[in-house]
Amino acid sequence: MDHVALGENLGILDIARGVKLAGSRNYLLLGDGARLEQAILRLAVDHMLARGFDLVSVPILVNHECMEGTGYFPGGEEQTYAVPTDGLFLSGTSEVPLTAIHGGETLAEADLPLRRIAMSPCFRREAGTYGKDTHGLYRVHQFWKVEQVVIGPNDEDWSIHEQEEMLTHAEEFMQALEIPYRVVDVCAGDLGQGQVRKFDIEAWMPSRENWGETHSASRFHDFQARRLGLRYKPADGGKPLFCHTLNNTVAATPRLLIPILELGQKEGGGITLPTALAGMMGKERLESSSS
Repeated sequence: MDHVALGENLGILDIARGVKLAGSRNYLLLGDGARLEQAILRLAVDHMLARGFDLVSVPILVNHECMEGTGYFPGGEEQTYAVPTDGLFLSGTSEVPLTAIHGGETLAEADLPLRRIAMSPCFRREAGTYGKDTHGLYRVHQFWKVEQVVIGPNDEDWSIHEQEEMLTHAEEFMQALEIPYRVVDVCAGDLGQGQVRKFDIEAWMPSRENWGETHSASRFHDFQARRLGLRYKPADGGKPLFCHTLNNTVAATPRLLIPILELGQKEGGGITLPTALAGMMGKERLESSSS
């Protein structure tokens, strides 16, 4: 069964009532479904804290300067929910506020690198995707994400190595969830604005009979820093330099629920949980209402 049938059978997913409340591409996670989502997010936070990242609670409503500085504006306006009365925008990723924290500032080289994560709700209009990925939890308007952002020195070799490290953090998290995955080196024609190099992680999703993107690791060189006015003063007393910025997903839900449910299903409709999540849930299986 696919994740929708499994979720409904388990009583943990209700798409119809989510649509009733807020329109298409909305959903409800109930009981163990909501608990499982929170377990994934908590595990992601713990995973990154153990790797030396600092947790930050960030605003999800941000101003135009943040969106423009990180490269989402101009060009991404139609994908963004706006609050015109206040001149604010619902962020589609905590990359935006995390990267923009020190906009307009000149940091000391000794303060770098800054390695931070945030767990936040994210919002995307998905304009232009009518009829695409409409089934289930793959492409929705509201979701949760743990994001890793690094702000570092203007050093190409350092930046390349840091991106590899950030990708490793995400791969190790997928391994902890026992999800089969592959890494895609994204071609230049598919890079977003300002991205120098990007790697996607894609999970195997049986119901799609294909791989589905779950992570995106991007290196921006000094593109975002220049737009944000984010500099640092070198320790040798030289003139201020623009920082390098990088980001990568750690976990995004509910999309990760798709492979966890579909790959963990057992005869009778129950789900065997990955060991790491079983410990956080206090149970090894989710049982269907008919079992």
